[in-house]
Amino acid sequence: MLEFGEMMIDSFGDYSNPAMKVTRLVKDGQIIRIKNGLYETGRIINNFQPAQVIYGPSYISFDTALSYYGIIPEFAYHVSCATYRKHKDKVFRTDICSYYYTDVPADVFSYGVETHELEGYVFRLATREKCVCDKLYKMPPMKDTDELRILMYDDLRFDEDDIRGLNYNEISILADRYGCRNVRLLEDYLGAIA
Repeated sequence: MLEFGEMMIDSFGDYSNPAMKVTRLVKDGQIIRIKNGLYETGRIINNFQPAQVIYGPSYISFDTALSYYGIIPEFAYHVSCATYRKHKDKVFRTDICSYYYTDVPADVFSYGVETHELEGYVFRLATREKCVCDKLYKMPPMKDTDELRILMYDDLRFDEDDIRGLNYNEISILADRYGCRNVRLLEDYLGAIA
C-alpha cells in the first residue's frame, strides 16, 4: 500500500524519533521509498500502481501503453506517463523502476484516457488511439504520409494490423485537439486505407 511520509510518521508516534524509524525500515528493506514523502509498505503488485501518485496529474502512455496493448514488440522497462503544463520532462528513479513524465497539450490531456484495474489496483491509461497519438506528437514532424508510415512501421516498429485497427473517428477528434502535423498525417493515412 502506498503511504505518504506524514502518515507513516504519525503511525510511529510511539517512537522517540518516528522519522528515524521510517529511515531504518527503508534501510532494512521492509518498506520501499518511492520518492521523498512517498513509501510502499507492502508488496509491489505492478509498476503502474504508483505512477499517478509520484507526479500528477498524469496517465500512463507512450511506450508503456504501446507495449501494454502489443502495438510495439518491445517490453517497456520503465513507466512513461503524460502530464500537462509542467513545461519540462521529469524522471523519477525508484527501487521499483524509473518513471518518465512528458507534457502533452492541455486540450488533449483528459481525452482518450480510461481507468483500468490490475490485480486490485486502479490506474489511468491512454486508449490505443491516444498512446499512438501521444508518441507521434513527441516525434519530429514528418513531411507526408509515406514518411509517417516509415516512421511508424520501420523506426517505431508499430504493428501494422494494430494501426489499421485504430478507430478513425477517435483519431480525427484527437487530431483536432493536438494541432500536430504527425497526428494529422495519421488521420490522413487511416482515412486513405479505410
